[in-house]
Amino acid sequence: MTFTANLPEILACINGQIADPHHILGLHEVEIGGKARFFARAFLPGAVACWVFDPLTEERWELNRIHSEGFFEGEITGRDAWFRYMLDINFDDGSQYCAYDPYSFAPLISDLDKHLFNQGTHYEIYEKLGAHFREHDGVGGVHFALWAPNAARVSVIGNFNNYDGRRHQMRLLADSGIWELFIPALHQFDRYKFEIRTTTGVILQKSDPYASFSQLRPSHNSLLFKSDYSWGDGDWLENRAAKNPLAGPMNIYEVNLGSWKKGEDTEFMTYVEMAHELVPYVKKMAYTHIELMPILEYPFDGSWGYQITGYYSPTSRYGTPDEFRYFVDTCHQNGIGVILDWVPAHFPKDPHGLEKFDGTALYEHEDPRQGEHPDWGTLVFNYGRKEVANFLIANALYWLAEFHLDGLRVDAVASMIHLDYSKYDGGWVANEYGGNHNLEAIEFVKHMNSVVSAHHPNALMIAEESTSFEGVTRALEHGGLGFTLKWNMGWMNDFLAYISKEPIHRQFHHTNLTFGMMYHASENFMLVLSHDEVVHGKKSLLSKMPGDDWQKFANLRTSLGYMYGHPGKKLIFMGGEFGQFIEWNEKRPLDWFLLEYPHHQQMQDFTRDLNHLYLNHRAFWHDDFGFGGFEWIDANDSSRSIVSFIRKTDNPDDTLIIICNFTPNAIESHRVGISHVADYHEILNSDDEKYGGSGVINTDIMHSAEIFSNDRQYSIGLRLPPLGVVILGVNKN
Repeated sequence: MTFTANLPEILACINGQIADPHHILGLHEVEIGGKARFFARAFLPGAVACWVFDPLTEERWELNRIHSEGFFEGEITGRDAWFRYMLDINFDDGSQYCAYDPYSFAPLISDLDKHLFNQGTHYEIYEKLGAHFREHDGVGGVHFALWAPNAARVSVIGNFNNYDGRRHQMRLLADSGIWELFIPALHQFDRYKFEIRTTTGVILQKSDPYASFSQLRPSHNSLLFKSDYSWGDGDWLENRAAKNPLAGPMNIYEVNLGSWKKGEDTEFMTYVEMAHELVPYVKKMAYTHIELMPILEYPFDGSWGYQITGYYSPTSRYGTPDEFRYFVDTCHQNGIGVILDWVPAHFPKDPHGLEKFDGTALYEHEDPRQGEHPDWGTLVFNYGRKEVANFLIANALYWLAEFHLDGLRVDAVASMIHLDYSKYDGGWVANEYGGNHNLEAIEFVKHMNSVVSAHHPNALMIAEESTSFEGVTRALEHGGLGFTLKWNMGWMNDFLAYISKEPIHRQFHHTNLTFGMMYHASENFMLVLSHDEVVHGKKSLLSKMPGDDWQKFANLRTSLGYMYGHPGKKLIFMGGEFGQFIEWNEKRPLDWFLLEYPHHQQMQDFTRDLNHLYLNHRAFWHDDFGFGGFEWIDANDSSRSIVSFIRKTDNPDDTLIIICNFTPNAIESHRVGISHVADYHEILNSDDEKYGGSGVINTDIMHSAEIFSNDRQYSIGLRLPPLGVVILGVNKN
């Protein structure tokens, strides 16, 4: 009996200490006595017998168990060439298994794949790394690939091998840091992880960074998944490709899927249930987009999805990836865009995640002054490492391509591009020029936006950037970061500070209302009243408002009217549209029962009508980022806390006049100057009794008169309601 495997090789397999198992295992040609002979080797822990089986000829060769741990070897007599074979295995528990040998397949990662990834430009790397169902040389199975350049050994573990890291040890591909293995005969939803032996001998179990599906917490398994979804949103995609998204209206409904509503008998509503309930609601309310707080897989509910461990996995809290596709498809078929909150700024320290992935600081920086966010207890990506940048850029493209999303809202950009963000002196490392800008992160952002723009020209890339960093939405060719839109945090903070004050004090803070127009043309701004403003003791939008219940609702209606009139795209967090009383908590659904009470139903009616008005009047969104669509009538009436302004287009008949009264004093005879001589009529009044107001409305046509007002020769007179907004349009009859 002849054996060709030497003891060190056998022990390396048994102890899980090899980086090239294919060199030992599989079918090998060995020259003995000047003659080529074929020997098959297999390491099968728990196996008591094994045969090599040729499925074409049905020949069988029994292998010898030469080590009690399950190492087999035997000569394949009568063959003078390599052939595709299977292993027929008997295990010590009485089970049997027959499948093609994983160690009989050539690599599927090409030299070009390795080269592009290592230089950071493999923008479809998610199709290569991770776990993918493939047919390899006519055999069906799953190809696993993982980047872990500093690991001593990497294995695939799962329910198909009893999570034994010795069973499916992977091959390290030269000059790449990528490990790979093709395993035949696996199935949809099989569970798997990667077991990594570090150079110090520590064994780690990691979820797949590129997994397309993950098991529901508290499990950290990745799940095999192959999509068979058939899309029906072709018309939407065609129309989207033909339009500049910034030229039209944009009023976004921000949603946390886990707490919008709860399921009937489950912890969460599913993606499918959301498609059937959330989508009709958003359509009825006349929002153009839904923005989802992060639904990339995350372990801790209380992070709201902002501490991600599965960057390529839609969270399994609500269903499968194809069920998420169904949700997006349903949105599109109902004329609603979908934006995803995306978090490339940081990641958590969960041991199954990206932290010290191969035993070293692979995705993060080694120095905590560079690699940690002290506020959030999370780690910062090393944007200067090309493979890390590739992981993130490909991830952005993945969500846009695989799930047909209309854009990404990029979280915490300020923390990415500032080295000293929320850090104390001595707690951060300056750049090579001694400054506080993270030059590698800035280059990453520019690279990302250039690639997204090239692959998805009309995709929205929206920055949450809370500083005055210049050029966030400026074009890349002009030295900007290349984002499409920027959240206007300054406007949000100023306005909420103003509106939360008692009306008698607002006159002393009038510039909080008007200052936003001093800088609004410096970026492509989106006005936001987001989730961050209705949590952690900040109170709900309605509860921020001063006064009794009637005044609170009146203030909220006026706030939304002012926001919609102000230049910039719009976003409001769920619950604000009907006056949620209690601040948001991810553990409980919105208080939909409030709609049984008149004030809340009337608030919802007002928001719906305001949304429809916004969509149907081009003046609301014409030249949103310049001065061609806006004109102050009176920005300085601080003593009465009144502002008035015009929204307009190139057609004078589209002109809208917006007057906001932020005090509880009704004015029966108020005059505003007009630049366009015409008759006007009231198209929305927040004080209408149908919205719960006091009924100070204007039912008659307002004729322009040659009466000087607000530095204008002509003016119109109207009733101005208490704590109200009035919107006037040109009477075209």
